[in-house]
Amino acid sequence: MKVVCVLGSPRSKGNSAALAKLFCKAAEKRGAAVQTFALNQLTYRGCQACMACKTKLDRCVLEDDLTQVLEAVRKSDVLVMASPVFFGEVSSQLKGFIDRTFSYLLPDFATNPNPSRLALGKRLVFIQTQAEPDERQFGDIFPRYDAFFRWYGFKDNHLIRCAGVSDKGEAEARKDVLDRVEEVARRVVR
Repeated sequence: MKVVCVLGSPRSKGNSAALAKLFCKAAEKRGAAVQTFALNQLTYRGCQACMACKTKLDRCVLEDDLTQVLEAVRKSDVLVMASPVFFGEVSSQLKGFIDRTFSYLLPDFATNPNPSRLALGKRLVFIQTQAEPDERQFGDIFPRYDAFFRWYGFKDNHLIRCAGVSDKGEAEARKDVLDRVEEVARRVVR
Protein backbone atom coordinates (compact mmCIF):
# COMPACT_ATOMS: atom_id res chain seq x y z
CA MET A 1 0.00 0.00 0.00
CA LYS A 2 1.31 3.46 -0.95
CA VAL A 3 0.58 6.53 1.19
CA VAL A 4 1.33 10.06 0.01
CA CYS A 5 1.36 12.71 2.71
CA VAL A 6 1.02 16.38 1.74
CA LEU A 7 1.93 18.81 4.51
CA GLY A 8 0.24 22.16 4.07
CA SER A 9 1.66 23.96 7.08
CA PRO A 10 4.50 26.45 6.72
CA ARG A 11 5.74 25.16 10.09
CA SER A 12 7.50 21.83 9.73
CA LYS A 13 6.97 21.05 13.42
CA GLY A 14 3.50 22.54 13.77
CA ASN A 15 0.49 20.64 15.04
CA SER A 16 -0.90 19.49 11.68
CA ALA A 17 2.53 18.28 10.52
CA ALA A 18 3.08 16.47 13.84
CA LEU A 19 -0.24 14.63 13.55
CA ALA A 20 0.46 13.74 9.92
CA LYS A 21 3.84 12.33 10.89
CA LEU A 22 2.22 10.25 13.64
CA PHE A 23 -0.32 8.91 11.13
CA CYS A 24 2.46 8.07 8.68
CA LYS A 25 4.42 6.21 11.36
CA ALA A 26 1.30 4.19 12.19
CA ALA A 27 0.81 3.46 8.48
CA GLU A 28 4.43 2.32 8.11
CA LYS A 29 4.01 -0.01 11.10
CA ARG A 30 1.14 -1.59 9.15
CA GLY A 31 3.38 -2.12 6.13
CA ALA A 32 2.61 0.95 4.03
CA ALA A 33 5.24 2.76 2.00
CA VAL A 34 4.99 6.47 2.82
CA GLN A 35 6.15 9.44 0.76
CA THR A 36 5.86 12.89 2.33
CA PHE A 37 5.92 16.30 0.65
CA ALA A 38 6.26 19.53 2.63
CA LEU A 39 4.56 21.99 0.29
CA ASN A 40 6.20 25.03 1.89
CA GLN A 41 9.59 23.72 0.76
CA LEU A 42 8.50 23.39 -2.87
CA THR A 43 8.35 26.00 -5.62
CA TYR A 44 5.10 25.88 -7.57
CA ARG A 45 2.27 27.95 -8.96
CA GLY A 46 -1.44 27.55 -8.46
CA CYS A 47 -3.80 26.46 -11.20
CA GLN A 48 -3.61 28.85 -14.17
CA ALA A 49 -7.10 27.98 -15.49
CA CYS A 50 -5.46 27.37 -18.87
CA MET A 51 -7.56 24.22 -19.48
CA ALA A 52 -4.57 22.51 -21.13
CA CYS A 53 -5.24 19.50 -18.88
CA LYS A 54 -8.57 19.19 -20.66
CA THR A 55 -7.52 20.06 -24.23
CA LYS A 56 -3.85 19.06 -24.70
CA LEU A 57 -2.64 16.73 -21.95
CA ASP A 58 -4.00 14.22 -19.45
CA ARG A 59 -2.19 16.02 -16.60
CA CYS A 60 -1.35 19.53 -15.49
CA VAL A 61 0.72 21.36 -18.09
CA LEU A 62 2.77 23.24 -15.48
CA GLU A 63 6.22 21.77 -14.84
CA ASP A 64 7.35 22.67 -11.34
CA ASP A 65 7.91 21.02 -7.97
CA LEU A 66 4.24 20.10 -7.68
CA THR A 67 4.47 17.87 -10.77
CA GLN A 68 6.09 15.08 -8.74
CA VAL A 69 3.48 15.41 -5.98
CA LEU A 70 0.56 15.14 -8.41
CA GLU A 71 2.16 12.08 -10.02
CA ALA A 72 2.79 10.46 -6.63
CA VAL A 73 -0.89 10.92 -5.73
CA ARG A 74 -1.85 9.21 -9.01
CA LYS A 75 0.15 6.15 -7.94
CA SER A 76 -0.98 6.17 -4.29
CA ASP A 77 -3.67 4.26 -2.44
CA VAL A 78 -4.03 6.81 0.37
CA LEU A 79 -3.64 10.59 0.33
CA VAL A 80 -3.00 12.37 3.62
CA MET A 81 -3.55 16.13 3.53
CA ALA A 82 -2.65 18.10 6.65
CA SER A 83 -3.24 21.77 7.31
CA PRO A 84 -3.78 24.26 10.08
CA VAL A 85 -6.75 26.58 9.71
CA PHE A 86 -5.66 30.01 8.50
CA PHE A 87 -8.36 32.68 8.26
CA GLY A 88 -11.13 30.07 8.16
CA GLU A 89 -9.56 27.95 5.43
CA VAL A 90 -6.74 25.50 4.72
CA SER A 91 -3.31 27.07 4.28
CA SER A 92 -2.53 28.73 0.96
CA GLN A 93 0.11 26.07 0.39
CA LEU A 94 -2.49 23.28 0.56
CA LYS A 95 -5.07 25.27 -1.39
CA GLY A 96 -2.58 25.69 -4.25
CA PHE A 97 -2.08 21.92 -4.35
CA ILE A 98 -5.82 21.25 -4.21
CA ASP A 99 -6.48 23.66 -7.07
CA ARG A 100 -3.93 21.85 -9.23
CA THR A 101 -5.77 18.55 -8.68
CA PHE A 102 -8.31 19.91 -11.19
CA SER A 103 -6.05 18.17 -13.72
CA TYR A 104 -7.30 14.81 -12.41
CA LEU A 105 -10.70 15.43 -14.01
CA LEU A 106 -11.49 14.26 -17.54
CA PRO A 107 -12.39 16.83 -20.22
CA ASP A 108 -16.09 15.85 -20.00
CA PHE A 109 -16.07 15.75 -16.18
CA ALA A 110 -19.27 17.77 -15.88
CA THR A 111 -21.34 15.10 -17.63
CA ASN A 112 -19.27 11.93 -17.27
CA PRO A 113 -20.55 9.52 -14.58
CA ASN A 114 -16.87 8.60 -13.95
CA PRO A 115 -15.23 12.03 -14.20
CA SER A 116 -11.78 11.19 -12.79
CA ARG A 117 -8.54 10.12 -14.40
CA LEU A 118 -7.51 8.54 -11.11
CA ALA A 119 -8.05 4.91 -10.19
CA LEU A 120 -11.23 4.58 -8.17
CA GLY A 121 -11.12 3.70 -4.49
CA LYS A 122 -8.26 5.81 -3.19
CA ARG A 123 -8.69 6.94 0.42
CA LEU A 124 -8.28 10.41 1.89
CA VAL A 125 -7.12 11.27 5.41
CA PHE A 126 -7.69 14.95 6.11
CA ILE A 127 -5.89 16.38 9.15
CA GLN A 128 -7.10 19.75 10.37
CA THR A 129 -5.77 21.68 13.36
CA GLN A 130 -6.99 25.00 14.66
CA ALA A 131 -6.33 27.36 17.54
CA GLU A 132 -10.06 28.06 17.90
CA PRO A 133 -11.34 25.66 20.60
CA ASP A 134 -14.97 25.75 19.39
CA GLU A 135 -15.31 22.85 16.94
CA ARG A 136 -18.41 24.43 15.45
CA GLN A 137 -16.03 26.96 13.92
CA PHE A 138 -14.46 25.79 10.66
CA GLY A 139 -16.39 22.52 10.66
CA ASP A 140 -17.27 23.23 7.03
CA ILE A 141 -13.73 22.83 5.70
CA PHE A 142 -13.47 19.03 5.48
CA PRO A 143 -16.94 18.44 3.98
CA ARG A 144 -16.13 20.79 1.09
CA TYR A 145 -12.88 19.04 0.19
CA ASP A 146 -14.30 15.59 0.89
CA ALA A 147 -16.92 16.31 -1.78
CA PHE A 148 -14.26 17.23 -4.35
CA PHE A 149 -12.13 14.20 -3.61
CA ARG A 150 -15.13 11.88 -3.76
CA TRP A 151 -15.68 13.34 -7.24
CA TYR A 152 -12.12 12.20 -8.02
CA GLY A 153 -13.07 8.66 -6.95
CA PHE A 154 -11.79 8.72 -3.36
CA LYS A 155 -13.91 6.79 -0.86
CA ASP A 156 -13.70 5.81 2.78
CA ASN A 157 -12.42 9.29 3.65
CA HIS A 158 -11.57 10.30 7.22
CA LEU A 159 -11.10 13.48 9.23
CA ILE A 160 -8.61 13.83 12.08
CA ARG A 161 -9.35 17.15 13.71
CA CYS A 162 -7.79 18.91 16.68
CA ALA A 163 -9.31 22.17 17.93
CA GLY A 164 -7.91 24.46 20.59
CA VAL A 165 -4.21 24.04 19.79
CA SER A 166 -2.01 26.97 18.94
CA ASP A 167 1.48 26.10 20.17
CA LYS A 168 3.76 23.51 18.60
CA GLY A 169 3.30 20.10 20.15
CA GLU A 170 -0.08 20.70 21.78
CA ALA A 171 -1.88 18.31 19.43
CA GLU A 172 0.54 15.49 20.25
CA ALA A 173 -0.35 15.83 23.93
CA ARG A 174 -4.06 15.19 23.33
CA LYS A 175 -4.95 11.54 23.98
CA ASP A 176 -8.28 11.84 22.16
CA VAL A 177 -6.49 12.98 19.01
CA LEU A 178 -3.77 10.34 19.27
CA ASP A 179 -6.46 7.68 19.65
CA ARG A 180 -8.16 9.05 16.52
CA VAL A 181 -4.88 8.89 14.57
CA GLU A 182 -4.47 5.22 15.52
CA GLU A 183 -8.12 4.43 14.76
CA VAL A 184 -7.96 6.00 11.29
CA ALA A 185 -4.66 4.25 10.52
CA ARG A 186 -6.23 0.89 11.42
CA ARG A 187 -9.25 1.57 9.21
CA VAL A 188 -7.38 2.99 6.21
CA VAL A 189 -4.17 0.97 5.99
CA ARG A 190 -5.24 -2.64 5.44
